[in-house]
Amino acid sequence: MTKSRIIGLLAVLVIMVSFTERPFAKDTLIIGISQFPRNFNPNIESMLAKSYVLAMTRRPLTVYDANWKLQCLLCVDLPDLATDTAKRETTADGKPGIAVTYTLRSDAKWGDGTPITTRDVVFTWELGRNRNSGFGNLELFERITSIDVHDDKKFTLHVNKYTCEYAAMGGLNLLPAHIETPHAADPKTYRVKSAYETATTNPGLWYGPYKITEVATGSHIVLERNPTWWGKVPAFKRIVIKAIENTAALTASLLSGDIDYIAGELGLTVDQALAFEKRHGETFTFQYKSGLIYEHIDLNLDNPILADIRVRRALLHAIDRAAISQQLFQGRQPVAHSQTNPLDTVYDPSGVQYAYDPARAHKLLTEAGWTTVGKGLRRNTKGDSLQFDLMTTAGNKSRELIQQVLQSQWREVGVDIRLRNEPARVFFGDTVSYRKFPHMAMYAWISAPRGVPRTTLHSTQIPAKDNGWSGQNYPGFTNAAMDKVLDEVEVVCAPKPNKALWHDLQRIYAEELPVLPLYFRANPFIMPKWLKGVTPTGHQFTSALWVEHWRAAP
Repeated sequence: MTKSRIIGLLAVLVIMVSFTERPFAKDTLIIGISQFPRNFNPNIESMLAKSYVLAMTRRPLTVYDANWKLQCLLCVDLPDLATDTAKRETTADGKPGIAVTYTLRSDAKWGDGTPITTRDVVFTWELGRNRNSGFGNLELFERITSIDVHDDKKFTLHVNKYTCEYAAMGGLNLLPAHIETPHAADPKTYRVKSAYETATTNPGLWYGPYKITEVATGSHIVLERNPTWWGKVPAFKRIVIKAIENTAALTASLLSGDIDYIAGELGLTVDQALAFEKRHGETFTFQYKSGLIYEHIDLNLDNPILADIRVRRALLHAIDRAAISQQLFQGRQPVAHSQTNPLDTVYDPSGVQYAYDPARAHKLLTEAGWTTVGKGLRRNTKGDSLQFDLMTTAGNKSRELIQQVLQSQWREVGVDIRLRNEPARVFFGDTVSYRKFPHMAMYAWISAPRGVPRTTLHSTQIPAKDNGWSGQNYPGFTNAAMDKVLDEVEVVCAPKPNKALWHDLQRIYAEELPVLPLYFRANPFIMPKWLKGVTPTGHQFTSALWVEHWRAAP
């Protein structure tokens, strides 16, 4: 081989190596989600769309990772009895409590450069304890009875209950005291005066890999790199999150290139994703992640008809949930028999289950005083019709299809169903949060591993005007036995008795049916083949909490 040919060959090899090592040139990632956040305050109202966005712009004190292990994100180390950073103590009323000590990261700063300090911790706690502030997790803030401030970064929380998961403090969502203090002067108006609502693009509100730089309500949110972020520099300079509330339109946007990625946590349903994969499986990467996502129907138990346990049990017996799972979701979304997922270690496989049994449903309704009249519909002796409104998020084609199936199956046992749907930001932000649904509300809860459902089931957690609409017990469920189990399951930590309490919780739930369990969801992640680093978690702490590891690669 001549010298000139060797030089030419080497030049070609250099070009090839340079090409293969060159990073994929893409500095903006456009994500499609099926809902637009109702608001942006991390402590007011619960909505997955907001949690997903805030995961890129904030960091909780602690989270469960993709392996379902508890870890620090904003703190340095988890409190531990073995290291004396957690210490048992006795509360003022003589009950077992615990003191847990955290140290904030020394390099943690708000987006305007102000250090994140214990001042923010104390401010958030004091505001959260005020029942007029509208914080959704009031119970957590009231559980913390006092805070010892050691310095700007180190603090100790005195908690009035020793719990098995004492180190988990993901619900303590810090607020910037230097910005929010004047807005919180009157807690009654904080909900609307917060800078998260009046000045959402203020960089001082954010302290994640990204900060919010633009909000077009109902349309899109623009995130840009946060220069004060202390961790790994994210690969994408900018992320645009587009809300496309009609899930069918999400796929059209993906195919047209209007979006790059449909968020797994808040995008297509399994049936839609399976159909889409048949047509476009070679173009995108598909991953189906089963998780602690519980699709169900809340029942407003203030309604005297639904307060009758016979009616609730009849409604569940009349649903062929196994057929829904198999025919709509190819069995990927198993029937739920309680709020506890079989994937969780505390699940009881021998718990109470309701089979599809229309004959039993007929019998129960008749016993409850609802007799069949013309056209098969039921009435009571007063002439009232057995009729309910079933509400859910408008534009979610899977839920709308299930509504129609339920309407048909319940009609077979004489129950008349009217379908009423609303945009997600209205449904979650107003109708559900303020218990305005007259009969039924269909949606999903997403929980953490071994997450005790206190806020959704304890009688003290029913949202009302006098508690600032705090709590998430939207059905209004009041049951002394359930309250007792919820109080004990958090503090009885020996494995065998704790497991027994979890089984009691599931039994009471299934017997009383404050809600109608439907199925456990799997989330389909539909990604372009060049998007790497997205790791689904399968629980309430979304993949976006690790957005700095996402990247574009050929």
